[in-house]
Amino acid sequence: MTDVTAALAEIKRGTEEILVEAELIEKLKSGKQLKIKAGFDPTAPDLHLGHTVLINKLRVFQQLGHEVIFLIGDFTGMIGDPTGKNVTRKPLTREDVLKNAETYKEQVFKILDKEKTRVVFNSEWMSQMNSADMIKLAARQTVARMLERDDFKKRYANGQSIAIHEFLYPLVQGWDSVALEADVELGGTDQKFNLLMGRELQKEEGQKPQTVIMTPLLEGLDGVQKMSKSLNNYIGITDSPNDMFGKVMSISDELMWRYFDLLSFRPLEEINELKEKVATGANPRDVKIELAKELIARFHDDEAAERAHADFTQRFSKNAIPDEMPELTVSAPEGIGIAALLKEAGLTASTSDAIRMIKQNAVKIDGEKVTDNKLQIEAGSQAVYQVGKRKFARISVQ
Repeated sequence: MTDVTAALAEIKRGTEEILVEAELIEKLKSGKQLKIKAGFDPTAPDLHLGHTVLINKLRVFQQLGHEVIFLIGDFTGMIGDPTGKNVTRKPLTREDVLKNAETYKEQVFKILDKEKTRVVFNSEWMSQMNSADMIKLAARQTVARMLERDDFKKRYANGQSIAIHEFLYPLVQGWDSVALEADVELGGTDQKFNLLMGRELQKEEGQKPQTVIMTPLLEGLDGVQKMSKSLNNYIGITDSPNDMFGKVMSISDELMWRYFDLLSFRPLEEINELKEKVATGANPRDVKIELAKELIARFHDDEAAERAHADFTQRFSKNAIPDEMPELTVSAPEGIGIAALLKEAGLTASTSDAIRMIKQNAVKIDGEKVTDNKLQIEAGSQAVYQVGKRKFARISVQ
């Protein structure tokens, strides 16, 4: 094991909260190989960069010599995680869960060492429970305790339905920690209730309670909402190199540092040097290019990163994106047509003017020409819009 002080500093990088830090220090000092657990419900076929904040933290523990357990919630995925939801989630079919799980296994090893990663499915132990066992597990907590959860509390206060099976979700996630005898569990800040449930159940089973490490939720391209496919503000780790490069370049300069802190594998000292360079006059766009290339190299390869950079440079060489441009937010919860958006943003005088410019191939989104004057822009998206040679704006649609 490495020096505890250095190890703790790396673990705390980009971490929101540790419960309980003193316990973690003692575990690190013991020299024991710790069991580090993080669970992912395979609710969609692809992972995005928001998911990788946790996976990156698993990688840190892996490099420190600990046992990393990548838990695929094939059982919990069929319940549906109620976290942050104001309605009951539609449970996935067994077929959907298993199909998505296979893609997760492929994608996670872009970051983790396959030979040193233990992949488990929580159906391994949960499917062995009979109805009596499940009732006993449900008896561990009261309805009053469950209603302490912020999302359940809000739904109850607003008269919105809460299905009985949703109360089972935190119990099952907590029981996963018992089954695995986890020393540490990682999760987003929105998972705090579920993570602490694991500590409670472990104590009741006579186990040493796991340390809970919570990471912040990564904002999406809009810089406001958390990264989500449903909001279309995500960068998928299976995105093409060119798409990935363009999306990274579309984020604001302020958000860029957040991405560096949570996604980059560069040493902290190196990131601080980049911040100092920008503070003393360096172009943040050049630093953003380095971030884009690092991420593309991780999920594709170095050559793909260089090609994406060259393609981006070629596309913008004639009409380079200015360092500064208006940043606008357009309210359109149901989405908005491209012509209406350009008018709303002040890039054209009218929708008919916008349509005319599109027909003249004078409108671009992130450097790509727009040919469909009926194109619908989804809520949750952010991009750089260009009309003619000199009109630019970074527009978020919400």
